[in-house]
Amino acid sequence: MLSKALRAPPEKWHGLQDVEIRYRKRYLDLIANPEVREVFNRRIAIIRAIREFLQGRGFQEVETPMMQALAGGAAANPFKTHYEALDSDMYLRIAPELYLKRLLVGGFDKVFELNRNFRNEGLSRYHNPEFTMLEIYEAYGDRKTMQQLVQDLICHAAQQVMGTLQVGTKDAPIDLTPPWREVTYRELLCERAGADWFDLDVAAAQRRAGELGVSTDPGWGHTEISQEVFEKLIEKTLVNPTFVTRLPVGLVPLAKASEGDPSTVDVFELAIGGREIAPAYSELNDPLEQRRRLEAQAAGDASKLDEDFLAALEQGCRRRVEWGSALIAS
Repeated sequence: MLSKALRAPPEKWHGLQDVEIRYRKRYLDLIANPEVREVFNRRIAIIRAIREFLQGRGFQEVETPMMQALAGGAAANPFKTHYEALDSDMYLRIAPELYLKRLLVGGFDKVFELNRNFRNEGLSRYHNPEFTMLEIYEAYGDRKTMQQLVQDLICHAAQQVMGTLQVGTKDAPIDLTPPWREVTYRELLCERAGADWFDLDVAAAQRRAGELGVSTDPGWGHTEISQEVFEKLIEKTLVNPTFVTRLPVGLVPLAKASEGDPSTVDVFELAIGGREIAPAYSELNDPLEQRRRLEAQAAGDASKLDEDFLAALEQGCRRRVEWGSALIAS
């Protein structure tokens, strides 16, 4: 006995049941509920397996700034702070993307970062304002390169930590056995919302979405309505690993256009267990097109443009791909 207990421990036989106390005082949860400790141990083992796998494939682990002058690399509301020494406002990063791309410009061909990101937005069992993300970049690859990499990585981690590719729960089993399904975004929406979905105008799409039980904002365009239908009705049905490809260009402004279809981008979103696990894409490396897309995203606010990043692209950047996701969330 290392120290005297001044407070009574959780009840021995029934453990700690109060959900609020369990989450506010995780140390008591760990003491009282061995299954919670096992979740923590598995998370630690998964992180170790990810590092071993990527380093074995020649990727170098790097660290990029968590406090940035501009919150870029994703569309999210940032946490804001103030740097006293420079008397300037700074932001906790919402993604490490733009700094990792600078490393590619500088000649680091295969890099990854296991990093903490901060998004000042919703809070739920699936979204935490502070979370862990794995982001990977590889020069001379494309979207298909990343599909193979993420499939191999997840299968490796499952085998190392769980000893099987049959995961999930008894009520909701998941089969990770490759090869994984690949299907286009358009196909999934037409299956669920009607074969004529992409022929509808905005008003008709809003009516159809309402008939399907999906609420939409009157100011949304067709892309936003489509994404809401996908997230509310389709994504949750993708239980076994599914690569959803060829997303609308408006959803991913940093990706290359799909071959033969400039209205979509060469992207996949990987869904497992009814949730998005990882997006990836053939990275846009045309500095002129990148500037046009970021200006459109900024909607006329020049202060939101990362001119240093755009200058880096103008130095010349090789073809590359990105995979980033809250794969392991805290």
